[in-house]
Amino acid sequence: MLMVNLILILLVGGVLAMLSERLGETMPRKVALAVVLVDIVYLLSQLSAMPQLTQLQAPVPDDPSTWLMHFKAQWIPAFGINIEFALDGISLLMVMLTLVLGAIAVSSSWTDVTTKQGFFEANLLWTLAGVLGVFMALDLFLFFLFWEVMLIPMYFMIAIWGHENRGYAAMKFFIFTQASGLLMLVATLALVAVNQNATGVWSFSYFDLLHTSMSGQTAHWLMLGFFVAFVVKLPGFPFHTWLPDAHTQAPTAGSVILAGILLKTGAYGLIRFAVPLFPQAALDFSFVAMLLGVAGVVYGAVLAFAQTDFKRLVAYSSVSHMGFVLLGVYAWNELALQGAVMQMVAHGFSTAALFMIAGSLQERLHTRDMREMGGLWQQMPRMGAVAMFFVVASLGLPGLGNFVAEFLVLLGLFQANPWMTAVAALGLITGAIYSLILMQRSFQGEPNARYDSHRLVDFAGREMFTMTVMMVALVALGLYPQPVLDMAQPVLQSLLELTSAGVTP
Repeated sequence: MLMVNLILILLVGGVLAMLSERLGETMPRKVALAVVLVDIVYLLSQLSAMPQLTQLQAPVPDDPSTWLMHFKAQWIPAFGINIEFALDGISLLMVMLTLVLGAIAVSSSWTDVTTKQGFFEANLLWTLAGVLGVFMALDLFLFFLFWEVMLIPMYFMIAIWGHENRGYAAMKFFIFTQASGLLMLVATLALVAVNQNATGVWSFSYFDLLHTSMSGQTAHWLMLGFFVAFVVKLPGFPFHTWLPDAHTQAPTAGSVILAGILLKTGAYGLIRFAVPLFPQAALDFSFVAMLLGVAGVVYGAVLAFAQTDFKRLVAYSSVSHMGFVLLGVYAWNELALQGAVMQMVAHGFSTAALFMIAGSLQERLHTRDMREMGGLWQQMPRMGAVAMFFVVASLGLPGLGNFVAEFLVLLGLFQANPWMTAVAALGLITGAIYSLILMQRSFQGEPNARYDSHRLVDFAGREMFTMTVMMVALVALGLYPQPVLDMAQPVLQSLLELTSAGVTP
């Protein structure tokens, strides 16, 4: 019941956070932080009692008994719909990332949200519950349900607590993700119908659908339904246009969850569903998918370079960085996939931190325009030093997690397509340009006379502690990535074997 309990704690915690506002204005955020920390402690305490974690074995993708955990209960048996959750190394990594960044998101909302705090923290916790469901659900109907559920509280977070153009950004976010989700629903229902025709049994279970026999053309169209849904959420070029608006208008905690967690659901969906369910169709489509990945890397970097809005620049940098994930997935070899998983984790920390810095600047300066900043390091030295760390992490400095991720992706991609590797490597150069320009415009140069140094408050204890957690994580991923690689390796190995068996020589 561990997986069910993780979600229930967050759902009930959201209700408690909303009700706790009656006890005081500051209670909701304290309750929300306590709920997420309880979830983390509960997960770690349960994992410590699992001997199989010390020596992970490659799970058989269509045999749930070989996974770390598996839970199944009947729900709508007439249609083969069950409450089915399972955990392997990759989904466990994503669950842990979600909970850690969830605590960081609560911290970032400490002074940022001043109205309806109880409802805000409730939406934050409910979003985390939806994301955990996405990472653990292996009944495709249940997966779709969580996929849609996590959008609703995020919509409210942007629409109610966002900035000046929040209504437009929230609606655009919802329409993009809802429309692409409907494509996935249609593809899921069609896949289940095809499987029922072949076996005579209705089932939405991932384990039953893995080896569904179908024509090449059918597989191609169904794969595209899943691909578009996941690439919109990633977001990949050319489906990325909702992201800069959503990030720019979202409150800081919303941006942290969007960048650090929600984008990873798209990448996870590609690795877990889009390729393994349709191995031959995915292989045939891989060149186009990698082309979109290369376009995303370069195009996102060029657009980031052109921005004057701090949050918008970081948002476009996410488009570029997630392009590496798309490349890693569709190169589909162990090096590239390890790089994609590492990028999901490292990008979660580095970009969440940059959005927290952007939110802190907006709270202090009441602007996101870098043309009105300058010389802030002199006035807020702790924030300047922290910003410098995460800027060089984002551009891929060796010794930090982002470098390991992008290096592994490029190594794996070179085995699949050397020319695309050469073009994608330009993303590392352009990444350095826009990252350092961000630092120069905001924290270097002459201080803006409009901002009196006596009025600008530097990072205090809570903010420095939150940033230190993410800094330590990125240094650990850069200097000793082996624990993450070891956790993902058995899963990736079994997925590679599964898809190679489903591909026509």
